[in-house]
Formats: sequence, C-alpha cells, structure tokens
Amino acid sequence: MYALGLDIGSSSIKCAVFDCETGTCLAHGSYPAEEMAISSPHPGWAEQDPEMWWKYVVILTQQLLRQHSIDPSAIKTIGISYQMHGLVLVDDKQQVLRPSIIWCDSRAVTIGNAAFTTLGAEYSLSHLLNSPGNFTASKLKWVKDNEPNVYARVAKAMLPGDFIAMKLTGDIVTTVSGLSEGIFWDFKQNKISTELLNLYGVDERILPAIVPTFAVQGTLSAAAAAQLGLRTGTVVAYRAGDQPNNAFSLNVLEPGEIAATAGTSGVVYGVIDKVNYDAQSRVNPFAHVNHRAEDPRLGVLLCINGTGILNSWLRRNVGAGLSYDEINALASGVAIGSDGVSVIPFGNGAERILANNNIGSHILGIDFNRHSRSQILRAAQEGIAFSFRYGIDIMKVMGMHISTIRAGKANMFLSGIFRGTLANVTGATIELLETDGAEGAARGAAVGAGYFTSMTQAFASLKKVGEIQPERNAVDATALAYDAWLKRLDTFL
Repeated sequence: MYALGLDIGSSSIKCAVFDCETGTCLAHGSYPAEEMAISSPHPGWAEQDPEMWWKYVVILTQQLLRQHSIDPSAIKTIGISYQMHGLVLVDDKQQVLRPSIIWCDSRAVTIGNAAFTTLGAEYSLSHLLNSPGNFTASKLKWVKDNEPNVYARVAKAMLPGDFIAMKLTGDIVTTVSGLSEGIFWDFKQNKISTELLNLYGVDERILPAIVPTFAVQGTLSAAAAAQLGLRTGTVVAYRAGDQPNNAFSLNVLEPGEIAATAGTSGVVYGVIDKVNYDAQSRVNPFAHVNHRAEDPRLGVLLCINGTGILNSWLRRNVGAGLSYDEINALASGVAIGSDGVSVIPFGNGAERILANNNIGSHILGIDFNRHSRSQILRAAQEGIAFSFRYGIDIMKVMGMHISTIRAGKANMFLSGIFRGTLANVTGATIELLETDGAEGAARGAAVGAGYFTSMTQAFASLKKVGEIQPERNAVDATALAYDAWLKRLDTFL
C-alpha cells in the first residue's frame, strides 16, 4: 500500500509517495523550481492565489507518477500538510472569491489587538490560549470590514489545507487543530468560540464542519482523480498545519519533545500536556495533531517569519547568482560573530515574538574598509539562529525544557553554519532525521486510513542521519556574538 503526502507551502508545493509496507519514500519532488510568488499590493500584505496551489499539486503529482512509474491503484490514501494561518474564501459554488491572505500578512494586527482588549486578557488567554492577533479569524474580520461585497458572497472560510482537501474531494471540512490555529477554538468550552465570532460579527455557519485529524475525511472525486492521474475513491485521511505536521513527521508527539524547521519561516515547536500560555502571546499554543480534550497535547509554536526568506533574498540580491553551497562556503571563511556585523532578520511582516511589531530587517555594524558580502552572509545565518534563541527563552519561561531539537535535513538545516550556531547558542543537541513534511503527511494518511495501528508502527522506519552537539571551543564566542546581537535588537523595540 502506498500513501501520497502533499505539503502546501508558500514557497513551493512538495509531494511524496510513501510505501507503507517497506517504510520507504518511493518518490519525492517539489514544484515550481523557484519560490512561488507572494503578492504584496500594500505594505504588510501577503497574498497568493489558491488556484495556483492546486495547479501545482496537479502538475507535481502527475510528474511523480510518470517519472517513477507509480501505479495509481497502489495509492490508497492521501494526507495534506499546509501553510498555517491563511484564509481562503469560497462562494456556494466553491469558487475562490479573492486571493488567500497568507500567514505572513500583517494587515489584521490592529483588529486582533483590539479584540484582545475587548475580550480581555484573562478570557483570551484562558479560553483561546492566544491573543486573536494576526491569525485567521482576524483576517476574516478584516475582509468583512474592508471588502463587504466579497464577504457577502462567502459561503465558507477555510484554511489552505481545507481548500486543497475541497479540491480533492468536493467536501469542505476542517479539524480542531486547524480551528485552534485560526484562533476559532475555545479550549475551556471545547468548542468553537462563540464569543470571538459574536465580537467579529461572523456566523458560525461560515466555518467548515469538524473531522478528526486522523480519519477518512473524504474520498477523491472523479474530476480530481482525472486531473491528478489517481483513482476515484482514494481516501483523504489526514490534514495538519505545516508546523504540527513537521513535528508529527519527526515523531514529536509527547510532552517535552521538540521539533524545528527553517524554511521561509523558522519554527521551534514543543509539546506540552497542560493548558498554558505566554502572557504576552509571543509564542502560541495550538491543539497538536494528537490532542484530545481528555488527554491534552498542545504544540507551543515559536515562529520567526524572517528566516529562509532572508537567506533567499540575500542570494538573489547580494549573492549575485551564487548557489546556497557557494554562499555557505563564503560565510564559512568568516569567524563566529561575523567580524562585528549583525543582521536582524525580521523583514517578513509583524513578528509575534516581538509582540506583533514589524521592525523590518537590518544589517548593522558594516565597516566599508573591512567587510564584504562574506560577513553579511554569515551574519544573516547567525541572526536567524539568534532569533531562535530569543524565542526559545520565552518558551523556557513557560516551563519547557529544551535539551534536544529534532529537525529534517532540509532548508536552513542543510547549512553547517546555521546548525552549529543554533546548537552553540541554545546548548541543545540537534538531531537530523530523514523526513520532511510531505513524507510526514503520507505517514499521517496511513495512520488515518488505518494501515498503521500505532504511532510506534508508523515511525519504525524513521532514520536519524546526523547529530550536532554544541562545540565546547565555540560556545563562548557564540554567546558573545548573541549578546551583541541582542543589544542591537533592543534598540528597535
């Protein structure tokens, strides 16, 4: 039996075909070759066309089936991972009404902050575990207030993964985990928050029906099957936001376990078994993929918007066409601390760990007589790792102990500079595992379809491919560089 995993990112679409019997990935690919476009019609806005995601899903799935001679009849189940916090609106014919307002769009910050004040900190944090902030519910309110003609035609408001599932099955459903990431879920009442919806003037019927994270959530329609080259009736049996799914992919399911990723955005995600929150909502608890009201599993999400996107921006604008390997080689010739250059990486919208402030990205300490692009390229990777440490310190205040960080060997974790800096500045051991979000979504689909009957069985074939320990002779120098970076950051706060 094969499972197909789809990972709907903001940079690319990824797909994996997983052989559940052998525990091996038979095919894996991404599309397009360059990062997908993000439209920004106004400062702080970030939008993508949901139909573009679907178009690329079709192209990529067809490619993998053809290039790897995959028998479509062997694919029995499909799982979906998706970029979190986005908003997709469709009418009663399931037609998209406007571009998706995606995760790094900051237009709804003031709406969420006002809701936090009106609802009160005690209610928001004890019931929602977060400020409504710049999350999906607040983005929906923004559309209601600013695009009433669009809002009047809305039949359903969805997350990006719900949209892809709709395109696959024709059914519009969601999960508790998804509702919690949109700040629609009341953890005290174990239901959709009527208080928030009433404040925003949103009818609960606009939200999809709820299905379990691991379960048959729908079946592939004849129309979708024809487009993809798959079999009608193939079950869709799992969906999760990219960060809960990344943690699941790394077998991070129980209290104290930690996952990290550093793609367009950077994330540290740790599991707790008690309802808890940050008083300033700088890190965000959501229902994890295995959460149940009677046995809570919450994922505490530390998100930094400006990570891999900073690295790719530098490659385009400073690297003059160099590959990432060539950039890493240049940066490796510079000592820890980048000869006094610091890069503040927060240039991709409002940052939650900075109390939803949008301070932009900054390159500081340049000496025209001493420094070149090599120092800037290293300082950028150090700055990204330092931003992780900044957020991890917030998580520690919540009582989370971090000694080991699990990550896939992908994106920024391909860089020895980034991995080493992160280990040295946090004191944590970094375990690199051979998996990614698409493969994780495929494993999740096999669980949801009932092929795997336990998580132990699902992850029996997961392989560790590397381990990075803090370097004793580099920890002190990294700590000094972090202190200098932190002082420079403080000037913007």
